[in-house]
Amino acid sequence: MVNTGYTSGSRPLRVGLTGGIGSGKTAVADLLAAQGAAIIDTDAIAHALTAPGGLAIEPLRRAFGPSMIGADGAMDRARMRELVFADPQAKSRLEALIHPLIGQEAEREAAERQGVYQVFVVPLLVESGRWRERVDRICVVDCDEATQMQRVQRRSGLAPEMIARIMNAQATRAERLAVADDVILNDGGTTPAQLADRTLAQHRAWLQRLPSP
Repeated sequence: MVNTGYTSGSRPLRVGLTGGIGSGKTAVADLLAAQGAAIIDTDAIAHALTAPGGLAIEPLRRAFGPSMIGADGAMDRARMRELVFADPQAKSRLEALIHPLIGQEAEREAAERQGVYQVFVVPLLVESGRWRERVDRICVVDCDEATQMQRVQRRSGLAPEMIARIMNAQATRAERLAVADDVILNDGGTTPAQLADRTLAQHRAWLQRLPSP
């Protein structure tokens, strides 16, 4: 369990939003943004860092060689995915390179963005030891594994074997729920209206934790 409060006047309430691939983190983040939350999306930051001209491109080239950089100047995500799944040491090297850059950029964005509170969308929050002390609460968007598989296959076209490998590299559902302060259920039977209602209820609960004006 992480800290459950913060010092009034020091910084906004920080929520770490996480969940497995296909859980619906982006949908929940969009709903929270509509309620006035400031969203800092670490996956979007990672994509920017590894896009053509991104801050991580030259360090990646030096660490992994030019073959990991595509013709367009971006990191070859498919090739890098294959490498890190096959080589745990390569995975560690990649994380050691990219995670500090993501953290720095996330803090820069947090310093610039105003909102009723801040939501850090971190897919690997549970897996990483870097985030638990940076947020006041952990909120897990929860769904069953079969639903994850169906959603990811529908949106990405990845083979089931690749989706399974990605899911196996992430924390389990039980591990995520074990560290959650808050849970928003988004299983296969959840309608968009139900997800919106559950997210709004959670938003209101967080507002109750904010200091009085």
